[in-house]
Amino acid sequence: MRFTDIPGHDDVKARLREMVDAGRIPHALLLEGPAGSGKFALARAFAQYVHCTSRTADGDSCGQCPACRQNETFNHIDTVYSFPVVKRSGKPALSDDYAEDFRQFMAESPYMDFDRWLVALDNINAQPQIYVEEGNELLRRLSFMTRGSKFKVVLLWLPERFKEETANKLLKLVEEPFADTIFVMVSNNSRAILPTIYSRTQRIAVRRYDDGEVAAILRASGFDEETSADAARIASGNVNEALKLAGVSKERLQYFDLFVSLMRQAYARKVKELREWSVTVAGLGREPAMQFIDYCERLVRESFIMHLSDPRLLTVNSTEMAFAVKFFPFINEKNVLDMIALFDAARRDIAGNANGKIVFFDLAVKVIMLIRRK
Repeated sequence: MRFTDIPGHDDVKARLREMVDAGRIPHALLLEGPAGSGKFALARAFAQYVHCTSRTADGDSCGQCPACRQNETFNHIDTVYSFPVVKRSGKPALSDDYAEDFRQFMAESPYMDFDRWLVALDNINAQPQIYVEEGNELLRRLSFMTRGSKFKVVLLWLPERFKEETANKLLKLVEEPFADTIFVMVSNNSRAILPTIYSRTQRIAVRRYDDGEVAAILRASGFDEETSADAARIASGNVNEALKLAGVSKERLQYFDLFVSLMRQAYARKVKELREWSVTVAGLGREPAMQFIDYCERLVRESFIMHLSDPRLLTVNSTEMAFAVKFFPFINEKNVLDMIALFDAARRDIAGNANGKIVFFDLAVKVIMLIRRK
C-alpha cells in the first residue's frame, strides 16, 4: 500500500512522511477517527514507507523494491499484524491463528469493514477481542532483532478491543519500548482505549471523508454517478457503509423490512406477530442485531427530521423515503426521544449478552405504546 493509493488525507500523509524523513518516528502512534475513513490503509502505507529502500522524490514508497513488494503482499518479516479474534474451542487465541484470513480481509476490504471481519471469523455472534496470549506473543516476537530492515512495525487494529489483562501487558511494551520497534495503533473508538496506553501514544486524528470524496471512491469502484452520490450522502463519510448502500446490500434490505414490520405491527397492536418478529431479529446474531438497532434509530431520526420539510437534511434512499413520507407523522416531539432511548437501551442489553428474544419482544411491546403517542 502506497500513500498515493489512498484517496485524500494529504495532511495525515504529510505528517507521517515527515516523521520518517526527519528520523523522528515516535515509538507509539495512534491513528484515531471514525470507521471507514481509511486509517488502516494509512498505517499500512506508513509501514511500507518506513521499510522502503528506494523512496520516491515526491515522498512515497517506490512500490518496486523487495520491501515494498513484501509489504504489499502482507509478507514483510518486520511488519507484524495484531487484531481482534475469537477463541477456538476455548484455546488461547492469537492473531497468527487467523493470519491468512486477515490477509484476505485486508485485500478485499482496505477500509476495514468490521462486519466483514465477523463473517471472515465465521462467527457473527462473536465479540472479537485481543487476548492476553496475544500480548505474550508480541513480547516474544519483538524481543528478537529485526531481520530485514531497521524497524519492526506493529500494525495494531482496534486497540479498544484489548482485554484488560492484554492492555496491561502491552502497557509495559509501550512504556519501555524496544529501540527498533514502532507501534501503529488504529482505533475507531479511542475513548475506549486504556487511558494509560492512550496517553503514551502520539495521536493523529483522521477525519471522515466528505461526501464528494466518498462518491469519487464509489465511482472508482464501478458505481454510477447517481448511485455513488446517493450512497455517499447517506453514509456520513464511512466508505464501508457507502459501499454497502451502493451495492444494495442484502442486510440493509432486511433491516428495512424488519423496521417496517415492527412499526406496522406495533401500530396495529399485533402482539402475536411481534413475538414472532422478536424471534426473527434475535436470530440475526448479536453484532447484526446491534446493527439493526442502529438502523432503526437512524430511520426514526430521519422520520422526525422530515417535519422540518427540508430534503437537504435527509439521508434516506428512495425506498426508505417512500416509506418515511407516510410514516413520519407518527414520530413527533412527544415520542421521538423516548423511542431513541428505547433503542439505546435495547442495544446496551444485546451488547451485554442479554436474551435477544426477551429484549426485542420487550422493545416491540413498548413501541406499541409509543407509536400512538401524540
